[in-house]
Amino acid sequence: MVITEAEDLEVVGEAGNGAEAVRLAEELRPDVVVMDIRMPVLDGIEATRRVTAGPSPARVVVLTTFDEDENVYAALHAGASGFLVKDMALDDILDAIRVVAAGEALLSPSVTRRLIAEFTARPAPAAAPASVPASAPVLASAGADRLAAITDREREILTLVGRGLANPEIATELVLSPATVKTYITRLLTKLAARDRVQLVILAYESGLVPLTAGAPKDRR
Repeated sequence: MVITEAEDLEVVGEAGNGAEAVRLAEELRPDVVVMDIRMPVLDGIEATRRVTAGPSPARVVVLTTFDEDENVYAALHAGASGFLVKDMALDDILDAIRVVAAGEALLSPSVTRRLIAEFTARPAPAAAPASVPASAPVLASAGADRLAAITDREREILTLVGRGLANPEIATELVLSPATVKTYITRLLTKLAARDRVQLVILAYESGLVPLTAGAPKDRR
């Protein structure tokens, strides 16, 4: 109802379960899919993976309670561009959808960093689903393999992105112009086949460039 009432947004479909969400995304070709994590038939993680796997995929934001959902990191890793907390202000939810529709990551890097750090640093439960990463060493091994094609400078910038620094802060840190930093990040997105900045943050964790147990910075939003 809230999205429908926004003049610049349109609801093109609604799904009652994950399998239906995948089908409707293929049929209706929406710009953005707002995906719950816990759904019948097909959970939101696998649904996100399928929605974002196509040649011209919709961008996905996942719904979470944040403090309770153990699968948020897995949803981001499956291709989601960020997350919405269910008790967010309605205007903030609308703004988040607009940001994702414009091709940007949903969150400031520092917020995404805190989220990933919280969930990946926890011990894996005994009966964790296969889609949930089991351990930091496995993540580090898989992520490091993807960095072979990038330069030392690109690696340095990826590390700072993972630490939650915005482009102007990276420019100051490395004594570069903001335009140059933006160019480097564009190259990283291309070389690493990352959809957006959120996925660069994830890769910085997976590769071990940013320690999973590092303290989170203050939110810079």
